[in-house]
Amino acid sequence: MRTLLLPLSFALLGSCCPPKNAAKPAQSALAAEATKFVADMDVELRRVLVAAAEASWTNETDITDAHEAAAAAAAKIQNDTIAKLIKAARKYEPVLDQLDPLTRRQLQVLLYVTTVATPIAPSPDDPAKSEELAKVAAEMSSIYGKGKVCDGADCKSLDQLSKVLQSTRDPNAALAAWKGWHDTVGRQERDLYVKYVGLANAGAQAIGFTDVAAMWKSAYDMPADAFEAETDRLFDQLRPLYTQLHCYTRGKLNGMYGDAVVPKSGPMPAHLLGNMWAQSWDWMYKELEPYPGEAVVDVTPAIAAKLDDKGMTRLGETFYTSLGMPPLPQTFWERSMFQKPPGKEAVCHASAWDVQFNNDLRLKMCIQKTQEDLITIHHELGHHYYFAAYYKLPIVLQLGANDGFHEAIGDTVALSMTPAYYKQKGLLDAVAKNDKVTLNFMMHKALEKIAFLPFGLVVDKWRWDVFSGKVQPAQYNERWWELRKQYQGIVPPVARTAQDFDPGAKYHVPANVPYMRYFLAAVLQFQFHRALCKKAGFTGPLHECSIYGNKTAGEAYWKMLQLGASKPWQDALESLTGERQMDATAILEYFAPLQRWLEEQNKGQSCGW
Repeated sequence: MRTLLLPLSFALLGSCCPPKNAAKPAQSALAAEATKFVADMDVELRRVLVAAAEASWTNETDITDAHEAAAAAAAKIQNDTIAKLIKAARKYEPVLDQLDPLTRRQLQVLLYVTTVATPIAPSPDDPAKSEELAKVAAEMSSIYGKGKVCDGADCKSLDQLSKVLQSTRDPNAALAAWKGWHDTVGRQERDLYVKYVGLANAGAQAIGFTDVAAMWKSAYDMPADAFEAETDRLFDQLRPLYTQLHCYTRGKLNGMYGDAVVPKSGPMPAHLLGNMWAQSWDWMYKELEPYPGEAVVDVTPAIAAKLDDKGMTRLGETFYTSLGMPPLPQTFWERSMFQKPPGKEAVCHASAWDVQFNNDLRLKMCIQKTQEDLITIHHELGHHYYFAAYYKLPIVLQLGANDGFHEAIGDTVALSMTPAYYKQKGLLDAVAKNDKVTLNFMMHKALEKIAFLPFGLVVDKWRWDVFSGKVQPAQYNERWWELRKQYQGIVPPVARTAQDFDPGAKYHVPANVPYMRYFLAAVLQFQFHRALCKKAGFTGPLHECSIYGNKTAGEAYWKMLQLGASKPWQDALESLTGERQMDATAILEYFAPLQRWLEEQNKGQSCGW
């Protein structure tokens, strides 16, 4: 079994030449066999992916023991099939250069991308381990979905606990909410996750990778070590801006809570930033607002007064249709979950689905009437419009150019949700334009976007260490907080032990969803935004640009979306931006006025940790 696979970017060049002793007729026969394999694969893969998606949708929108078992069974079949197809496809690597481009690309995506982008956990060779892998995965997902923190008969869901963190400025109340979720749900996931790591690694090894970390890092049209270096390069571009935001935030929190709770120097405690994982800090905006009393871009009151959940979703749809994209299909409105079904348990974490891979678009979300959820809807619809653009491609190519692209599409649109856009949609009465208003607007955006950057990096850096075996179960939690301190400047509010499993308190870990996509998306969305604004003919400051209603920008965007995974991401990026490398300078351009202001505010402070 090979432990080092041909990176996809090299495979795209085709095999250099056949082995000296290989007979040409045999090569041609193998190429013909490969073409038939790909055609048969499309049929088989579509069948199992649809079955697994339908079972997963049913379980996540109505969690029961029966639905959990059905989802696990369907996932096992899916994982077994993917592993079988990948193993079978290995024999055709020597003739990749003899295949037509579409057939060749389908094989390459199957071999290197599918398991990460879907995401799928390939099944181990041992049938018993394969069955256990699917069962453990389903159990972890259900524990998270059903998770509640109870004080006697008073039980709170993640949504309710999150509202406590968003609204309270009592550090004891915030600590109780934070600790309750991490202790209750995180600890329940720990032993299951230890099992899962070994089983998932066995599945990765069955298809030729050393472990899941190697498999995930090999899915980006470049060698695995080059991809890891690329993520560090991008964060190094952004580190100075994040450090200034951290420094300013820490100073404000120190003023609120005192040295005993938030010290003047060093890292900040995780529970005081308005978010269960301290991954975004926008709920602290009022405390961090540069110029109180200036016009505030807060459309939550208008949303609450004017829109219901479907109204919010239709507002999101109109943005995409204003670009020339098609309306959502009627089935979207009939099959989506906009609220938790009465009397049922469901996973409220927002997600976008094409359940049957044929434009069967569905939104799963428990929508609240807030600006945050309106932005989330625009984000999720970005996935839906990507699905709608590429659903006619072969099933294995119905993916983003890379998984970061998929997350960036809707976030790019959300960058065009400017104050002027909100006013145009009747959610703001007036738009004030001056330097103070601009800095307030940028601060609100930075508390969402810039605060997130290191967390987006840490989740998978931690998993790379775990799956590769660099970190053993006894050090899981310790390593989690080492990385969060190193990159985020964040520490736990109370002492944690090896029996805690704080990574398990984040949905994407027990759900086994690769997370680096969100970091890449944070970079790509600004790169996309800058390119689309240029195509729209906008010449002002980047933060003022909205492409709403611009068909020229929409046509360019749709053209890229239609590529799906049929081309390497570098080609897709170039088609829209003219650039072949991910680049964080667009973020720095967007936030340049805020960074200058933060540096001025932080003079005399000991920034960093």
